[in-house]
Amino acid sequence: MISRVIEWSARNLVLVFFATALIIAAGVWSLRNLPIDAIPDLSDVQVIVLTDYPGQAPQVVEDQVTYPLTSAMLTVPRSRVVRGFSFFGISFVYIIFEDGVDPYWARSRVLEYLNAAAARLPDGVTPTLGPDATGVGWVYQYAITGENLSLAELRSLQDWVVRYGASRAEGVSEVASVGGFVKQYSVTLDPVRMRAQGITLSDIGKAISESNMDTGGRTVELSEFEFMVRGRGYLAGTEDIGNITLRSIGGVPINLKDVARVEIVPNERRGIAELNGEGEVASGIVLQRVGANALDVIENAKSELGVVAQSLPDGVDIVPVYDRSNLILSAIKTLKTTLLEESLVVAGVTIIFLLHVRSALVAIIMLPVGLLMAFTAMKFLGIGANIMSLGGIAIAIGAMIDAAIVMIENAHKHLERAAPDKPRIEVLIEAASEVGPALFFSIHALV
Repeated sequence: MISRVIEWSARNLVLVFFATALIIAAGVWSLRNLPIDAIPDLSDVQVIVLTDYPGQAPQVVEDQVTYPLTSAMLTVPRSRVVRGFSFFGISFVYIIFEDGVDPYWARSRVLEYLNAAAARLPDGVTPTLGPDATGVGWVYQYAITGENLSLAELRSLQDWVVRYGASRAEGVSEVASVGGFVKQYSVTLDPVRMRAQGITLSDIGKAISESNMDTGGRTVELSEFEFMVRGRGYLAGTEDIGNITLRSIGGVPINLKDVARVEIVPNERRGIAELNGEGEVASGIVLQRVGANALDVIENAKSELGVVAQSLPDGVDIVPVYDRSNLILSAIKTLKTTLLEESLVVAGVTIIFLLHVRSALVAIIMLPVGLLMAFTAMKFLGIGANIMSLGGIAIAIGAMIDAAIVMIENAHKHLERAAPDKPRIEVLIEAASEVGPALFFSIHALV
């Protein structure tokens, strides 16, 4: 069969050139749209369900949150494994799907079953889906430094300014914040004063909850102007919280500041972020979406961070910490260098030993066309370009060159021994058919 394909191709050169042009066009398109990364993503298709249950022990979290969610997720279509993990105040449920399942189809199915399972959870507990990223989605990380700002102020800049700017980048799934201190309001109660005034802990919690809201009204028309009436009650700082009225005795209000101390303190943290051993900083980790082009995601994130950096206070800088694009570009550069070096070697060997320039062009042209065919197949199969796939292509180039040299040398030998009156095309078809099947199956076995 291989011999018939060779003969048909030799007698229909116009169709072969047209097919080659289509292959080149498809290869170029595939190369431009092929996801490029440094690390191959071999992780399973999974969806993470995250649930906060503040202040509860792991056993309570297991019984009231993790077990109901895990049992509900066992019937999700095409799910393979369901794993639940309970920690202090937080629950994780991992739903792992069969190979080939679309990640976003899996997320929609989990969300459907999650709506039904949420009714079995305690009041105020709301499960959420994790980001649509994988274990190798960590493509970029930056640190925020500032000489005149505290760690709490740096973390606030990260959480409320820089993080949202980086999240706008195309292909970014999530920007996780690490390091620094997260600000929170703290109310430290004085039990002696509370007992003297007859105030309980539930009274304080209820008062704070009911005081932090606005009250809607209606419009009032005065002198042909319309005024909107509303009661403003949002708490804006420690002073507003301290002025919350708990109760009134003989017309004298008892405020929260009379029985407690209100202040801003850092939230509890379980880790730090340090830069070059010079001290703590606030940092952000950029996670890419499943199947996104890592190189494009990194460039988009850098561009958005550059825009955000212009609005930051003086002395505050965004310092790159981890950039995977360097490794990706190095892998691409290695492939380009290998292709160029092997093309030059093949051209030199062919010209020196066969003394024929056109024969060298056959092998040189075959290399990029073969690479474009490989990229087209990778795009069709959904395989991204990474160190492993590019390394395999670099190895395969050597086998392609060996086959081309054998084909060319055999053609020259047949031309030397052919009768003068025998058509040249017949000689070339005979030479190619002689070694073509063996070369095809040898390369196939090597791959």
